[in-house]
Amino acid sequence: MTKPHPHKPAPSPKPNAKTFGINALSIGAAAIGLGGALLAVFLRSKANPAEHAAPDLALGKPRPGATDRAPDAFRPDPTAVPTKAERESLRPATGPAPSFAADRGSTLG
Repeated sequence: MTKPHPHKPAPSPKPNAKTFGINALSIGAAAIGLGGALLAVFLRSKANPAEHAAPDLALGKPRPGATDRAPDAFRPDPTAVPTKAERESLRPATGPAPSFAADRGSTLG
């Protein structure tokens, strides 16, 4: 019977440079994403000084129904005759719609 060779453990492989780079990029991307999320939460929590509470839109207030009407001060006068300027401002737009593309045959200057 022959003597078996003593088993030598395989040398541990050196860390692969590609794997290390990919792991570092992944950790960096995750850190940037987490930082962005924290910044968004922080900025969202700050109150805007230009905004104010709208008590008429509070959750506990009753909602107007189909039969409710606006206050008299907010109702338009159905018998009023529009002025020439009002009539002109309500006139539909005519002509071609604006676009970023040039018409065929025209030159961009």
